[in-house]
Amino acid sequence: MCMKTPKVILSLILLMGACSLGAQTITISGYVSEKKSGERLLGATVFITEKNIGTTTNTYGFYSLTIPAVSTELRATYIGFEPFTTIIKADKNVTLNIELEQATDLKEVVVTAQKDAIQTRTQMSSIDLPIETIKSLPAFMGEVDILKAIQLLPGVQGGNEGTSGIYVRGGGPDQNLILLDGVPVYNASHLFGFFSVFNADAIRSVEVIKGGFPARYGGRLSSVIDINMKEGNKNKLHGEGGIGLIASRLMLEGPIQKGKSSFMISGRRTYVDVLAQPFMRGNLKSGYYFYDLNGKVNFKITAKDHVYVSGYFGNDKFYARQKEDNGGFGSSSFNTGLKWGNITAVGRWNHEFSPKLFGNLTTYYSQYQFLVSAQNKSTFTNVNEDYLLKYTSGINDKAVKYDFDFLPGPNHFIKTGVGYIAHTYKPGAQQIKLQSNMQELDTTFGVEDINAGEIDGYIEDDIRITSKLKANIGVHWTGFTVRNQFYQAVQPRAGLRYLLSDELSLKASYVQMNQFIHLLTNSSIGLPTDLWVPVTDKVPAQKSQQGAVGAAYTHNSGIEVSVEGYYKTMENVLEYKEGASFFNTSTGWEDKVEVGEGKSYGGELFLQKKKGKFTGMLGYTLSWTTRQFDNLNNGQEFPYRYDRRHDLKIAGIYKVSNSIEMSAEWIYGTGNAITMPLGMFHGQDGREVAIYGSRNGYRMPAYHRGDVSIKFWKQRKGWERAWIISAYNVYNRANPFYVFSETTNGKTVFKQVSLFPIIPSISYQFKF
Repeated sequence: MCMKTPKVILSLILLMGACSLGAQTITISGYVSEKKSGERLLGATVFITEKNIGTTTNTYGFYSLTIPAVSTELRATYIGFEPFTTIIKADKNVTLNIELEQATDLKEVVVTAQKDAIQTRTQMSSIDLPIETIKSLPAFMGEVDILKAIQLLPGVQGGNEGTSGIYVRGGGPDQNLILLDGVPVYNASHLFGFFSVFNADAIRSVEVIKGGFPARYGGRLSSVIDINMKEGNKNKLHGEGGIGLIASRLMLEGPIQKGKSSFMISGRRTYVDVLAQPFMRGNLKSGYYFYDLNGKVNFKITAKDHVYVSGYFGNDKFYARQKEDNGGFGSSSFNTGLKWGNITAVGRWNHEFSPKLFGNLTTYYSQYQFLVSAQNKSTFTNVNEDYLLKYTSGINDKAVKYDFDFLPGPNHFIKTGVGYIAHTYKPGAQQIKLQSNMQELDTTFGVEDINAGEIDGYIEDDIRITSKLKANIGVHWTGFTVRNQFYQAVQPRAGLRYLLSDELSLKASYVQMNQFIHLLTNSSIGLPTDLWVPVTDKVPAQKSQQGAVGAAYTHNSGIEVSVEGYYKTMENVLEYKEGASFFNTSTGWEDKVEVGEGKSYGGELFLQKKKGKFTGMLGYTLSWTTRQFDNLNNGQEFPYRYDRRHDLKIAGIYKVSNSIEMSAEWIYGTGNAITMPLGMFHGQDGREVAIYGSRNGYRMPAYHRGDVSIKFWKQRKGWERAWIISAYNVYNRANPFYVFSETTNGKTVFKQVSLFPIIPSISYQFKF
């Protein structure tokens, strides 16, 4: 990538702005932040009330608004904060930094011409989840989980209990671009899928995009989950944390130099392994734990320059050890373990080139790796033996990118940028080591590391065509080089919004997406044995096209309603061949997979209430999802494993008083598609052989579950403390994990295995 590229883009957008401006205008620009902490607010709305024009703040709280040079009223709003209003009296550019105060009472209000309402946005298939809402929902074992909250949204579902990954509009878990401070996270699961790696105490915002993707996003087919960490309180020391049945956590934030720089650090660890040790019997010692560590610092270098550095470190570890003493004849020991985790590190430099042009330079590193090992040592008279087996796999990225926000006038919000990623794929290496008195062996075999380069560029414009019609038009280009081969894709994006009234709008979008990375995943229990691999001459890039239409409405009570229909096609999706395994390193991964097609279509309904004593949401999805592979199911189309015809989720939070809050959620979903035997016959060796029908031709029983929670808290002299009592699966539903067949006295029956009955929990939380 040539160093002149950012300069060329900069010159181009400055020229575009010069052509679009008249002489009698001024530009108001600055930052919107929270008054109490000094933390900047992304997605805040700044608008001119009389002119019906406005803009929103970017990821760093920056806004720019060009208006006629006359006295006018400016208003800034953000959900959960008191509105800010001021009169602009100027005939020249104005720098105005706005501080918003948190609302003390989110009472019901009449909403008229709400500028930040869902119906005014060009973007469709996108939902912002407030962190406070996520924290108030019932949590499994008392541990708040962002990805579990995301699964309450229509079009988004998780696998069965005990499986990892989320599935968006018929896509697989590899088709979700999960970003933490702009850095891809390749495995977002702890404890085999029961928890995510995101500690809610450290998170500032969560946005989920299921379709209508803006051009700035690329590299995945099905969704973008954009998560940003807190910047840190610039004014005073603040902390919060919790102690639960299986984990504890603590977050601290505060100023480094008051008003100019701050830090945030957060940690979480489970302690099931520690609690279980006293109950271990015999020589076997085993345990499991995970931990997360988030950190971030930011510095205001000048009024126009800010620097951010952040990182995440997390690991899961399972271990089992056993030692036997055979008296005077010797001893033996056995150790086995499973370990996986992520590392991310990112540095950013913001620079305000002018009141209309904002730039952000980012460099980052991301790593995901897992290790499976088993070792057996034995010592007997004149005999020593040490046998070791290891399997490792992973991926790491090193990247740099430059993004620009350019706002030449109230009718345009232009975003553009370029980036480069150096990928290193580690599809699997197996080590066998043997040492004894008689022989010695140390060998490693498997697939060599694969290095690849990915360059991309984009440009998009959120255009106000008329007072009622807006459009987001853009294009994303990606070039990918691996094994001396170069692949590229041009991906157009378009979204439209038409206001039928101040409360109601119609929306439509069309996107093309390309993905140059694949995930070879096992469909069984959510072990982290998924392998990330690039495109090759045998395995082409994944492609998708998605079209969507819908309507968005905000009632004057503040209830938001959206209805959408979508149709998505997917090319070059992967599936393991029958009987293939990641442990078999004698065969290359390209020879273990089938390449096929998929499609998904359906409709979604979403209601959300954000204000008042009672808040909550309801999501319903009606959908069909299929796959087709030439060498599977006789080449016939079959339902995807996570094809779910009906999916209903309801969640509510009720503030009983200033010290009591209750919440509940209920989930219902059509059972997963599974393959079952039609009959049995005896082979020549006398063993029974199953006869199978069509792939995924049967359904498990429907999944449904209810969770409840009640929170009691007190505030005293700057401290807030709370007890949370909750119950997972409150009515003890036996949901299916898997189904198996069993033959007794010549009769074959099918039996269901379930994981979790009702699970009560209690946790203690605090803030200061």
